[in-house]
Amino acid sequence: MKKMMKLLAVSAASLVLMLSLFACAESPEEKKAEEPAAAQPEAVAETAPEAAPTEGAAPAEAKTVKAGFVYVSPVGDAGYSYAHDLGRKAVEELDFATTSFVESVPEGADSERVIRNMARKEFDIIFTTSFGYMDPTIKVAKEFPNLRFMHCSGFKKAENVNNYFGRIYQARYLTGLVAGAMTKSNKLGYVAAFPIPEVIRGINAFTIGVRQVNPEAEVRVVWTKTWYDPALEKDAAKSLLDAGCDVIAQHQDSPAPQEAAQEAGAYSVGYNSDMSSFAPKAHLTSAIWNWAPMYVKTVEQVRDGSWQGDQSMWWSMQDGVVDIAPMGPMVPEDVKASVMAKRDEMVDGTDTVFAGPIKNQNGEVVVAEGTVMADGDLLGMTWFVEGVVGSAE
Repeated sequence: MKKMMKLLAVSAASLVLMLSLFACAESPEEKKAEEPAAAQPEAVAETAPEAAPTEGAAPAEAKTVKAGFVYVSPVGDAGYSYAHDLGRKAVEELDFATTSFVESVPEGADSERVIRNMARKEFDIIFTTSFGYMDPTIKVAKEFPNLRFMHCSGFKKAENVNNYFGRIYQARYLTGLVAGAMTKSNKLGYVAAFPIPEVIRGINAFTIGVRQVNPEAEVRVVWTKTWYDPALEKDAAKSLLDAGCDVIAQHQDSPAPQEAAQEAGAYSVGYNSDMSSFAPKAHLTSAIWNWAPMYVKTVEQVRDGSWQGDQSMWWSMQDGVVDIAPMGPMVPEDVKASVMAKRDEMVDGTDTVFAGPIKNQNGEVVVAEGTVMADGDLLGMTWFVEGVVGSAE
């Protein structure tokens, strides 16, 4: 009996000890409440390598990359933002990435607000896709040094900001070869957005292509001072058609110039994406973007830790970022063959679009024979080549 009482006493003491231990332990809710909020992503260069998993342990969960995109125009316009959004969708298909976008964001204060809102949501990388987003991107990037930013078509960069673009002038040159072969009036029109190096460079490349096959032709430029305004773009195209232009090219975001050309019984050259469906009787070809390779590669670099800031990226036809759309049935087979031969040279890495001799509008040689313009000069181009009618300002 004494032995049984002794055992009961020991059991009771053990139970009291266990209850006291449970009373001292934190509840899961209390412990979670005391944990600090999640920090912003570390800069790539400061990220420590992951420890090797122990034998038999479950593999660590792969990092999910959040990518944000800011667009200057609607994604459904078949133009510039539409092309960027196709690249975003390629990123969305990756099993380790999620994306979000904001469309129709005006350049200036509105873009700064949108970019900052994305940064506050801790996107791993933010793509700002219009030239006028450059300064807002740089400003917000300083406020969020641990986040990564990519600005399209600009020239400023920082430790956490890269600028990027593609050599769309290569495609412009090829479309110029087509347009120069198809004009009958030797007057071609170009509906252009803003007089910045990106646009001027494209007009010059187009004109070089036109005059290579048709030295007597001229390219007339009308500025709209807007990236996306279908009504204004169409009116600008009509003014060029009224002036005798029988081919209309564009650096605009909507297919309105294509539609104006078809309504007038003229030809057209599109931009950003294949615009043939909007003007099938007029559309000769388009200079097109394919942002998917660059966007997918960039997001992969963010994921594996190899992304580096303070870089300039200028991908080419060889990289698959720029190209031309299929040429229309009105283009003769011999023209198609010669243009595709030049395209093959570019795909192989040969780029002689801006090879001398090249003259400016005043007939002065600005690129000597036997030389090719350096990238720095191309990126800062503010003058028109011979054959362009209009002001570069």
